[in-house]
Amino acid sequence: MSDLSGKYGLVVGVANKRSISWAVARAAASAGARLVLTYPSERLEENVRELAATLEQPLVFPCDVTSDDQIERLAGEINASTGGLDFLVHGAAFALQAELSNPFVQTSREGFRIALDVSAYSLIGLTRAIVPLMELRGGGTVLTLTFLGSERVFTNYNVMGVAKAALETSVRYLASDLGPQKIRVNAISAGPIKTLAASGISGFSSILQVYRDKAPLRRNVELGEIADAAMFLLSDASRGITGEILMVDGGYNIIGV
Repeated sequence: MSDLSGKYGLVVGVANKRSISWAVARAAASAGARLVLTYPSERLEENVRELAATLEQPLVFPCDVTSDDQIERLAGEINASTGGLDFLVHGAAFALQAELSNPFVQTSREGFRIALDVSAYSLIGLTRAIVPLMELRGGGTVLTLTFLGSERVFTNYNVMGVAKAALETSVRYLASDLGPQKIRVNAISAGPIKTLAASGISGFSSILQVYRDKAPLRRNVELGEIADAAMFLLSDASRGITGEILMVDGGYNIIGV
């Protein structure tokens, strides 16, 4: 396990115990990090607080990532509480159900805006707000979560694929911008996992089966494997890596036919 002792991290995107963001948060806490968790609405507040209670002295704040005011307020609260930040884990993603079930050509303008705002622009907004906090610590690491649907067509993934493509391009541009400030920006492209978000994708179980049949490892990846990869990218062991999309999918991405 990578050592994150003495580091402070912000984790955005925890919804329940099956969230990838939560798996990363648990691993980071086990590695010695002190964490700040956020919840986007009152509906998810109880879930996040219950999970946070299992960690050592976490901070929990509200933050709707579609609101610049709330993002700025969050940065101020973190600064007042910790005096700096070493890493950000960005796991925010959302699309309206209709945009996942209807043919892609029927994507609405509003549905497109919401998916890109929550799933891609939020990385930019959050990163901009926490850069000063990372500068106080001499640099830092930003990590986000993506999926192969950014590059290839997955049935019923639709506008989320477009949002993930925008997210991955944002990783590269942010890495270029922030490298001189010793801030690294990377992403993990995880294989399919049964998360709350995945439950909204019709036919998701068939995607899991295709990965089991076709991936070189002949199985789906587990949350712990994604969390372990995240610990590498958050730690000093990856200090020479930025702007990368690390595939953690059992090798499925290399397969043609």
